[in-house]
Amino acid sequence: MTAGDPAAGGDALGDKRVTLTVSADDLVATARSLLDQGFRLALVAGHDTENIADSLRVVYLFTQAVSDRRVELHLRCDPLDPHVPSLAGLSFPAGRFEREMRDLFGIVPDGHPMPGRLVRHFHWPTGWHPMRRNAGDPPPFGDVDGPYPFRTVEGPGVYEIPVGPVHAGMIGPGHFRFSVVGETILNLKARLWFVHRGIERLFQGRSPAQGIELAERISGDTSVGHTLAFCRAVEDAHGLVVSLQAQRIRAVLLELERLYNHVTDIGALCNDVGHGILNNQAQRVREDLLRINDEVTGHRLLRGAITLGGAAVLTLPDGDRLVAIAADAAEIVALALGHSVVRDRFEGTAVLTRQQALDLGTLGYVARASGVAVDARHDHPVAGLAYRPVVHSRTVGDVLSRFLVRAEEIDASVGSIADLVQQLGAATADGASSASPPAGAISGVGIVEGWRGTIVHRVEIDDSGVLTRVKIVDPSFFNWPALPVAMADTIVPDFPLANKSFNLSYAGNDL
Repeated sequence: MTAGDPAAGGDALGDKRVTLTVSADDLVATARSLLDQGFRLALVAGHDTENIADSLRVVYLFTQAVSDRRVELHLRCDPLDPHVPSLAGLSFPAGRFEREMRDLFGIVPDGHPMPGRLVRHFHWPTGWHPMRRNAGDPPPFGDVDGPYPFRTVEGPGVYEIPVGPVHAGMIGPGHFRFSVVGETILNLKARLWFVHRGIERLFQGRSPAQGIELAERISGDTSVGHTLAFCRAVEDAHGLVVSLQAQRIRAVLLELERLYNHVTDIGALCNDVGHGILNNQAQRVREDLLRINDEVTGHRLLRGAITLGGAAVLTLPDGDRLVAIAADAAEIVALALGHSVVRDRFEGTAVLTRQQALDLGTLGYVARASGVAVDARHDHPVAGLAYRPVVHSRTVGDVLSRFLVRAEEIDASVGSIADLVQQLGAATADGASSASPPAGAISGVGIVEGWRGTIVHRVEIDDSGVLTRVKIVDPSFFNWPALPVAMADTIVPDFPLANKSFNLSYAGNDL
């Protein structure tokens, strides 16, 4: 290990990833050096592998844009008294990963400025950490942690508005606690993880092929994004080289998923300011896209088309139909922005500044709408794949910016699909070249720009070919803390609109 490049002394895994075993004393300095070089902390994962002595450890994954370098730091813990130095002083997302890890693995981040529980609710028994290999079934209720300590805001005229966790509509549960003066929000706290599902634990003991069905259901509106990230991680572990044709088919599916979700959000944002007729039109366009999805893959949510090492579709989408759909969407956008009330409600509402977006580590359209150019399609490119560049016309971080980012990405996605379909010709299926995986246990990382933002999966596979650990990071994990920040000084009636402009996933967060 050198002072200039912490990964110089690491072990190479393929041509992109380096692993480095660090001590507790070296962790903070090594992480600081990587962050100073422009790396992003993409993932922190606890590990406690079955049937392996002294297996309790932490993996920190850092990624670098454009160069696509990936550096893993591995730190072993004392299974009887697990502690690690906190990185929260260097990275806000690190602090949240550490709190998640403490709840699920019992690994304590020393020096954390806000060490309160994140995943654990009051009914979780004290001392029970479900991701530990010896956790067993949850013990009887009794010794619990008590109610969640919401911040109290006091002063003349201050009152609280509790909302949720049960909401109207088919959305996940989340509790929002508003501290308000008049209609102005002074503080908002979002409490999530009401339906922690143990998804990562469900992967353990499955074969990678069996894991695909689970990956497709991590977050229903992101079936392609999560499945592709999972498959890329497994392929990375096995050293599989996926053909360019298969990569192109996968990219088409990824953009189709982006299209129907962006169109849905554009309609929902119009609906939240009372322009229901435009939402009706957007839902009509969404239905057209879902029918195209069904024609292409046999499933309206595009499931079943991506396989380990390859991809197969029933047919390729018709470019002329997509161009017509993009024109429909553009007309809806123009009608919305041509309405003075709609524009007034969008503009200047729930602003997330560029510096706030950077400090919080936001991803996807939330980051891009605040002027942060982060996009895994370009930051972690696949050789031979080219996407239409997008120049966003507004990046001040308000609802209008997040609306326009979606609108502009619809045109870019349709153009990228047209390019890819032309390159594919008549090809509707392809696979990977064979490769001999390394002997023994292996690991891999998959990175994908889902429609909400960058998705990262990291897998570990034992020498029998069974998954022993799958760590999942949905962009909503990074973006949820940005919503309360953007809501400061916003009025309560604008919360539904602002919330929809972020449109974060409960399921992708509450794994």
